[in-house]
Amino acid sequence: MDIHWFPGHMTKSLRMMEESVKLVDLIFYVVDARAPLSCINPSFAPIIGGKKTVYVINKSDMVSTDDTEYWQNRLAQIGDGAVTVSSLTAKSSAVSIAVAKRLCKDKIEKMKNRGIKTSIRAMVIGVPNCGKSTLINNMCGKASTVTGNRAGVTRGKQWVRIGDYFEVLDTPGTLYPKLENKIAAQNLAFIGSIKDEVLDKNELAALLVQKLLSIDPNIILKKYNIEQNDQIEHIMLDIARSRGYLLKGNVADIDRTSIAVLDDFRKGKLGKICLDERQNDIGSV
Repeated sequence: MDIHWFPGHMTKSLRMMEESVKLVDLIFYVVDARAPLSCINPSFAPIIGGKKTVYVINKSDMVSTDDTEYWQNRLAQIGDGAVTVSSLTAKSSAVSIAVAKRLCKDKIEKMKNRGIKTSIRAMVIGVPNCGKSTLINNMCGKASTVTGNRAGVTRGKQWVRIGDYFEVLDTPGTLYPKLENKIAAQNLAFIGSIKDEVLDKNELAALLVQKLLSIDPNIILKKYNIEQNDQIEHIMLDIARSRGYLLKGNVADIDRTSIAVLDDFRKGKLGKICLDERQNDIGSV
């Protein structure tokens, strides 16, 4: 399955980030805990340059502690820090602000010695639907940005003040022009970072089932109370029958089944699952 999605507004987003990065002290690079490696966008590297970067592994409650700790350690090796948060849990983002203040300690002390209380400015970047806006809202303790559980909600930059001396810039979720790594592209599609409307949901759901079977067959077999089968088409038919998704003449409703499987995964109903395989080279995507 070839996946391509890079609408015009993403080109504008990259340009906006290039201009705005000059105004900030550090970057919060948000990734989805279910596919942290796949969320690394090569287009961001030249924008980040030498700017201090904190990797924020969001939605950490949706994967195992072991997976979270592994990816936190790996990402910390290529950035200036890595934290794990669950943006839907109140105040869980406080650790992100604490790391930002530590990294900007020299600036804060320098201005303090001059009798000036300075503001720390951070830019939040990431692929679509990784939880950037939700993270900022968690930092604020209120809904200050536009959020949504689908790709492409934030379209323009939004400066948000958090307290008296901290400001963050929310940016649109942005992919890269060519999704050459098919595994990463599929993982991004599975977690909802690619607009569903440009995808064949039946094929995508079948690929997801195949992926989950390779991770642990019981994820699918126990959830839907079906037997092992080597044919993905038969697995999808069995899921449809198990769920009672049938059309007239007892024909399996594959469309409805595909939507249900994708929804079950995205809502965490299939368990705590990390799609990315552990690798030695963090820059392999």
